[in-house]
Amino acid sequence: MEDAEVERLLGGPPRVTNHDIIGHPRLADARGQYIDRFLDVYDGDPFLVRLLIESGRFSIYILALVIEAAQDIERRDTWLTIGALKKWLAMMGMASDRHVDHLVARLCEAGFMTSRPSETDRRVRILALTDKARAHDRAWLAAHYAPLAVLYPHHDYRPVLEPDAAFQVLHRRTAFTFAHLGMRLLLSQPNMLLFFNHAAGYPILAALLQAAMQAGDTHAAVRYSDVGDRFGVSGAQVRKLLTAAENNGLVKLHARGGRKVEILPELWASHDRGIAGGMYFHDVVLVAAMQAGGARGRAR
Repeated sequence: MEDAEVERLLGGPPRVTNHDIIGHPRLADARGQYIDRFLDVYDGDPFLVRLLIESGRFSIYILALVIEAAQDIERRDTWLTIGALKKWLAMMGMASDRHVDHLVARLCEAGFMTSRPSETDRRVRILALTDKARAHDRAWLAAHYAPLAVLYPHHDYRPVLEPDAAFQVLHRRTAFTFAHLGMRLLLSQPNMLLFFNHAAGYPILAALLQAAMQAGDTHAAVRYSDVGDRFGVSGAQVRKLLTAAENNGLVKLHARGGRKVEILPELWASHDRGIAGGMYFHDVVLVAAMQAGGARGRAR
C-alpha cells in the first residue's frame, strides 16, 4: 500500500506522517511513554510474553482480531478460520502452516480463542476471540496510542485511551483495510525485526532502553538471568539475542552477564524509526475508524 492509496482511503492526506514524528521535539518523551506502557501490559506475565511476543505469533493474533472484526457471517470467504489466517500470512511471507496450527491450538488452550463448527457448513470450523483476548487487545492498543497523545495532545485519542469495546471492534474492522500498510512498515525495519523475531525479544529491548533512560545514560545494567526470569526465557537466550545485536552494531557488551550494555546510536535511531512507523499507522487507522463511525467519532 503506497502513500497515495492511504490518502485516497482517508479522503485526504494523513494528519501526521513518519517525517513529522521523527522530527518531533518530544519524540524522546513519546518513546519513554510507549516503553513504560508496553511493559505495563506484559511485565510480570511471562506466559503472555511467550505466547504472543514474537513476530510470527503476534501477526497471527492481530490478524485474527482484525479478520474477526471485518467478517460477514453471510459471506464464507470472510470467516475467521485457520485457512484464512494461513492465506493472509502466506501473502505476507510470514509463518508456516504448522506454526499457525500450533499457535491457534495454544490460544485456544489459554482461553484467548475458541473454535466451533459453522452452523451452515459443519466441515468448517470458525475461530473466535474471547473476552480475555479482547481485553488484552484494548490494553495493547492504549499502550500504542499513549505516545501519540504525548506528541499531539490536541488530537482526540480518547476512544482507545479510555477503552471502549464497541469502538475497538470498529477500529479493528477498519484496520483490515490497512493490513498491508502495517506489514510493510513492520518489515521495513530490519534492526527491529532482529528483536521481533526472537522469543521475548522486544520486551528485552524495552527493558534495556527503559533502564538506560531512567539512568540518563547510554549504558544499562540488565542481568541476563533477571531479565530472562522477568519475561519467561533463559539467560542464555537473552545473551544470544544481545550478542546478535552486538554483531549488528546495535549494542556493545562491556561486561559479562549483562552488567554493562551500551546502547549504540543505531539502535536508538532504529527504535525511533520503528515506533514512528507504528504511530503513523495507528493514527491513520484511528482517523479512518472515526470517519467510519460518523459524527460519534469524527477525527480532529
